[in-house]
Amino acid sequence: MSAATGQPTFYYDLGDPWSYVVAERILSQLPELAEWQPVHGVQLGWTVPELDAVALSAAVAQHALQPLRTPGRWPPDSRLAMLAATFAKSGGRTVGFSLAAFRQAFAGGRDLGDEATVLIAAAAAEMHPRSVLAAMGMRSVAASLRRAGERALEAGVRSLPAIAAGNEVFTGPDALERATAALPAGAPRRR
Repeated sequence: MSAATGQPTFYYDLGDPWSYVVAERILSQLPELAEWQPVHGVQLGWTVPELDAVALSAAVAQHALQPLRTPGRWPPDSRLAMLAATFAKSGGRTVGFSLAAFRQAFAGGRDLGDEATVLIAAAAAEMHPRSVLAAMGMRSVAASLRRAGERALEAGVRSLPAIAAGNEVFTGPDALERATAALPAGAPRRR
């Protein structure tokens, strides 16, 4: 949960397909708008789980998402994309960039470790490619990503996807459903 606003926080790694399934639905299903916080799962001691294409495809179909096309390299190397997501957050483009990157990876089957994939997602979020390339190499962006991971650990996040809502942290493929049930329905959506 964002300490400053009391707003729920959605923690995710762009290389995680279950984070993708949650990301595609969180804006319409969670009763309150969540802060999107990119965290590099490696820092949490979390690793992308073995790919369960059957369960993922079923979840994608159940929620009417684009058909699942996973990247050829598994597990994906999301570090470049997570640096770009951190940079996107600093400019208010977290959601747009993250959704575009998730879709490139899990609907397009593209490799998030490929700079071109990251730049395609950045273009979809109206981020200039030179700025993104420069940001991915900046120590300050890497430090921001590291601090986000430290804050996630302090909040009790140990696996992804995670939603901190109220005094609880909900993790795993059903994090959105459990967080939605825990939040008061009909509460005004904060921006």
